[in-house]
Amino acid sequence: MPGDAVVNTNAVNWPSPGLANFKVQEMQIKLHRWAGENKSRRFDDLFNLVYDRAFLMHAWERVASNAGARTAGVDRATVAYIKDRVGVQQFLEHIRNLLKSGEFEPVMVRQVMIPKPQSTVDLRVIAVL
Repeated sequence: MPGDAVVNTNAVNWPSPGLANFKVQEMQIKLHRWAGENKSRRFDDLFNLVYDRAFLMHAWERVASNAGARTAGVDRATVAYIKDRVGVQQFLEHIRNLLKSGEFEPVMVRQVMIPKPQSTVDLRVIAVL
């Protein structure tokens, strides 16, 4: 390596979607086995899985492949926008840093009330003889 080459100390290897899926399934199997072996076992430290790179990549793949992927979320960002403008790994790294630092605050879910017609249930009782 030439002496004037800059070393990228921020380079992070994100797992491929296939590898992320494998790692998540592997951890789910372990947790299931441990819980089955000891019914009184407590899993107090699962938060580290929330910001694990494999779990975030797996979650991204599930969101990106679902039927509503073209619809913007409450943050008004679509999957296509994040892929084209932000970058998936940069987006996930940002979310990961917010989760690890405790700064992440979920946005309230948008609620839309759908009017329903009043029930027209006939309350007559039919006697069977």
